[in-house]
Amino acid sequence: MDKPTVYVETTIPSYLVAEPSRDIVVAGHQRTTHEWWRTAQDRFDLVISELVYQELSGGDPELAAKRLPEVREFPILGSNPDVDALVQTYGQQLGLIGKARGDVPHFAFAVAYEVDYVVTWNCAHLANAIVVRKLHEINTRRGLWMPIICTPEELMPQTEE
Repeated sequence: MDKPTVYVETTIPSYLVAEPSRDIVVAGHQRTTHEWWRTAQDRFDLVISELVYQELSGGDPELAAKRLPEVREFPILGSNPDVDALVQTYGQQLGLIGKARGDVPHFAFAVAYEVDYVVTWNCAHLANAIVVRKLHEINTRRGLWMPIICTPEELMPQTEE
């Protein structure tokens, strides 16, 4: 049986290579990301998009040099007419404004390529229940695939506890 596919959003490799945060919540997310990452490739087919690659390549060159090797072997989902059309639709209908609009393509890639999960720590714009509900409504109306959008914590291996 094929493994589920996970779209790895930019925050995940960023948390993996960042210096431990002094913010207790962010530090906990970093720790959870490391725990999830240890077995993720055994349990899932991990993919990124060309947008994730661009985002990981940007910013501080030293950090970019640490982030990119984490995803080096992952397939890169490329833009195509379906992705472009979804970016337009979601841009108009999700109600995201300002910087948040830059996250719309992550949804478009995940839907167009029918990935099972989107894993992210971006809970403001991506793993946000209000935004996800709107996305679900749009996709249901259009008969489109709907990935599960979650944090690494929600994709941890199941335990007997």
